[in-house]
Amino acid sequence: MKKYIYFLFLCAIFLLFSCKKKEPFSEIPAISFVSFSKINDGSGSDNQGKLTIAFQDGDGDLGLDEGDINPPFDTSSVYYYNFFVDYYKKQNGEFVLLSTMSDSRHARFPRLSDDVPESIEGELSVTLYINTYDFSTVYDTLKLECFIVDRALNHSNVIITPEIVVKKR
Repeated sequence: MKKYIYFLFLCAIFLLFSCKKKEPFSEIPAISFVSFSKINDGSGSDNQGKLTIAFQDGDGDLGLDEGDINPPFDTSSVYYYNFFVDYYKKQNGEFVLLSTMSDSRHARFPRLSDDVPESIEGELSVTLYINTYDFSTVYDTLKLECFIVDRALNHSNVIITPEIVVKKR
């Protein structure tokens, strides 16, 4: 009987210490770069690419659905979008912000969880236009700088991709 009680006691201790408490994430979203891949559309040019990031959010309020159109998420607001991208083009060895890409640079991704506050993490992929259509050269070298915003308008950290060589024609 003592062996049985001793065995149960050891099992209880083992179970108690083997369960790790899940560390909560910050309510401010955090992102990290995962990958960037060009999408082959058969044209011979690099027109689009898929950017994948990893994310963590402590209260799960990431994403917007079709019903999120009232302020501050209305179409006239910068917060209509929740995935923000700036394009930088390599010129004379330095990366310069491309203001000409402003029309197609931001995106809106759908809600990633319901309205129950909970920590979430995962990966998010967004398809972006990458061709600058400046045909003075055959290739461009770009970097993308991006961040996301949650429904409480908390901005994540900013990440920068590695260099992306784009074939323009």
